[in-house]
Amino acid sequence: MTASHDIPTVDGNGAAIPVIGLGTSGLRGSDCVRAVETALAEGYRHIDTAVMYGNEAEVGQALKASGVPREKVFVTTKVLPGDLGAAALRQSARDSLKRLALDNVDLLLIHWPNKAIPLAESVAALCEAKKLGLARHVGVANFPAAMLDEAVRLAASHGEKLSANQCEYHPRLDQTKLLAACRGHGVVLVSYCPIGKGRLFDEPAIAAIARRLGKAPSQVVLRWHTLQRGVVAIPKSSQRGHLIENLGVFDFDLSGADMAAISALASPNGRLVRPAMAPDWD
Repeated sequence: MTASHDIPTVDGNGAAIPVIGLGTSGLRGSDCVRAVETALAEGYRHIDTAVMYGNEAEVGQALKASGVPREKVFVTTKVLPGDLGAAALRQSARDSLKRLALDNVDLLLIHWPNKAIPLAESVAALCEAKKLGLARHVGVANFPAAMLDEAVRLAASHGEKLSANQCEYHPRLDQTKLLAACRGHGVVLVSYCPIGKGRLFDEPAIAAIARRLGKAPSQVVLRWHTLQRGVVAIPKSSQRGHLIENLGVFDFDLSGADMAAISALASPNGRLVRPAMAPDWD
């Protein structure tokens, strides 16, 4: 077991976000409850959910059953792209809190941008949700660099700062431009699909590093994430062994050559998540 105090955090404009969290997309029902309870028992202190995942109630149930004090767990949820109007976003946040059985979340995100709703209205509503105490911090997800710049500017006009931009990121997907934009704004890049849905494990470069260090390929890839400034990874797993393995990445380091070899796996066709609602990527 990895003690929760051993998990480093990264600062996103005041939000102390644990660098490894549990992603819950695709986890439903009792499987979700069990996975979150197990993760918390093993030392996880960062749980990521969303309205879109349909599992906020199960996450809330697991949080309560875990016995871990609320203030020790960093909880993120996200608003559907169709609920980004002022009144709808407020109501979405309140409904999420009811399902989670929480007074607030640590981080509330716009899940995907919506071209049909003015970004100014969405960001204003997001900032209002924070002012109302529904969320301790706010941010966005799936925002390319230029859109992030605009969202940061709009939030500043309401006296607020964004803490995170949750996006797909793994060694096959070069996010150099987005990383630079996030770092320039003090925004954390939260990586979903951080291990590339397991498709990276047979890469010779990763396999060779894993053999040399006596680590699993997934651990090598997650360490690659956590050694980058301002990056957090939220791998999904429902198996106790994998949950423990994913936390076991803080007792070794990667050399500069290792980091470069892993980053060199980036491909122009590396993106795995391509929904119709996606923005124009960098």
